[in-house]
Amino acid sequence: MDNDNILRIEGIDKLYPGVHALDNISFDIKRNTIHCLIGENGSGKSTFIKILTGVVNKTRGSIILNGRPFDPKSVKDAKNHGIVALYQELNVVDDLTVEENLTLGREKHRLGMIQKDDSLAQILSILSELDKTIELNMTVGELSTAQKQIIEIVKAVSIDCKVLVMDEPTASLSEEETRKIFEVVRKLKANGMTIIYISHKLSELFEIGDFVTVLRDGKIITTKTVQEIRKECQGNTADACLELVKMMLGRVVIESYMPSKTDYSEKILEVKNLSTDLLRNVSFDLFKGEILGFYGLVGAGKSEVARALFGIDLYSGDISIKGKKARYKRVREALKSGIAMIPEERREDGIFGKLSIKNNIPMMKIKSILKNGIISRPKENKVADDYIRMLSIAARDREQKAAFLSGGNQQKVVISKCLNRESDVLLMDEPTRGIDVGAKLEIHDITRNLANQGKGVIVFSSELPEILHLCDRIVFMNNGRVSATIKNGKNIDNDQIMKIIAEGESKI
Repeated sequence: MDNDNILRIEGIDKLYPGVHALDNISFDIKRNTIHCLIGENGSGKSTFIKILTGVVNKTRGSIILNGRPFDPKSVKDAKNHGIVALYQELNVVDDLTVEENLTLGREKHRLGMIQKDDSLAQILSILSELDKTIELNMTVGELSTAQKQIIEIVKAVSIDCKVLVMDEPTASLSEEETRKIFEVVRKLKANGMTIIYISHKLSELFEIGDFVTVLRDGKIITTKTVQEIRKECQGNTADACLELVKMMLGRVVIESYMPSKTDYSEKILEVKNLSTDLLRNVSFDLFKGEILGFYGLVGAGKSEVARALFGIDLYSGDISIKGKKARYKRVREALKSGIAMIPEERREDGIFGKLSIKNNIPMMKIKSILKNGIISRPKENKVADDYIRMLSIAARDREQKAAFLSGGNQQKVVISKCLNRESDVLLMDEPTRGIDVGAKLEIHDITRNLANQGKGVIVFSSELPEILHLCDRIVFMNNGRVSATIKNGKNIDNDQIMKIIAEGESKI
């Protein structure tokens, strides 16, 4: 093994039932470098990190760490070998002090009493080097998100971390906080640490990275130095981002698009300057009978638009439905205003798995099945039977529990709940993720039928072929902003799409 390499990945495979998550991937990670890992959802990034950090076992292949075979059996095992991962969901306790967070789990015990760890002086030294403004007696809840990340980094460094995996570290940070994290990452590299840096913000790679590995569909597409990519694009960041986008997405197969019966004279939804912690002045219109698509790379902000429109996240800006101003702070207020949503996580947020189909479908409009204030079983049965027939839900009968349906049929139950609500606007967040091809086509047909009945439908998807196949207009999102809006049709081609995505990335 090359002495410059701290890690060598050789022919790693990971198989799940019906899924080849990693397909014979091989690449090297050099010590004391920042190695960026990029790829769309489902590309294999998360699976690779889980194998490296002992969360899951590989199916085949080998990992060489510092010249020796490395096969971690647990997260603790990986940490003992100097490999630590920091995730977007921070593992800090807001109610405790900085000192208590940094020493949590490392306390010594004597006669049943907790004593301070001897390594506190070392921890304080690391903290002081990375951020002198953070004091040990501060309550962590008072800190910024960037400072909380620094607390996590200090914990990792203090246990003799050699390889630090940073998963989307700047996803929810402001520009100033992002600069602070970059400063810390550079200090870690200067002190001899190797960093595996995962980010959807491609422009960041050119600011901080040494190497870039691109994953697509579980395969390594390329590993290059950042300097190589710059040189190939004559130093133009927009062109460099375009090349990375092409490698991440491959050639997008544009399936035949069938336009909906959109009435562009009648606005059903008007949104102006929609803003949240992660969104910045998002504006768009939705017309009667239209399927509007929102597309962006991971973390671009499309799901955040859906959450704000459905009253999950607090927002500023103006929303008008059928010409009337709507202002709501809760989901139930959004429902009353005529907006329904098919959530991204259907099993957790869309269905009650332990309840039957007939119990699930009327859930968003219980009044429709009441008689004298009591649920009418005949009414409940009729509602369920009507939607089972209308959407061709494949089930034993209406009594079958939703948890035991296939993914596609669970999604049909969620759609049935929204249709029973008779909403004017339907938000569909990743509507076909995790379902088979046949069920996907059925969901697409249902979506078109809803639009042709005059509903306004917004599809939020990270699958570009789906957006191009289904939607009448497409809103491209990047870093919480609208980067472009285009009308679908015969003139759309790969080069135009890739250019729009890359231009948005280069402007971050």
